[in-house]
Amino acid sequence: MTTAIDLSEKLKAFSDTFAPRTVAQFNGHDVMVVKAEGPFIWHTYDDTDDFFLVLKGTLDLELRDGTVTLGPGQMFVVPKGVEHRPVARGEVHLLLIEPTGTPNTGDVSTASRRQLG
Repeated sequence: MTTAIDLSEKLKAFSDTFAPRTVAQFNGHDVMVVKAEGPFIWHTYDDTDDFFLVLKGTLDLELRDGTVTLGPGQMFVVPKGVEHRPVARGEVHLLLIEPTGTPNTGDVSTASRRQLG
């Protein structure tokens, strides 16, 4: 690869929500962009942490013991084993980093199909 990846252009290319698009891979991890709007489902990852970086909008990460609110340029890592639910206030754009193949719901049977963006 010899060109930069323009995340804003990648995000303009789709409109569906909670359907991550892989824009790059490194060291066995997917770097993804996703649009979110409203609440996602409560879920947990037993084997990996969950990384969130807000690019646009406001995201509430609801945890069973409190809520973390993120704005543009802010990030949070949900530790593995911690149940959480992202709730987007309006349309939110996120950068996510996860081990390749990690289902976005923590459960293969309910996960959205991973797409290349």
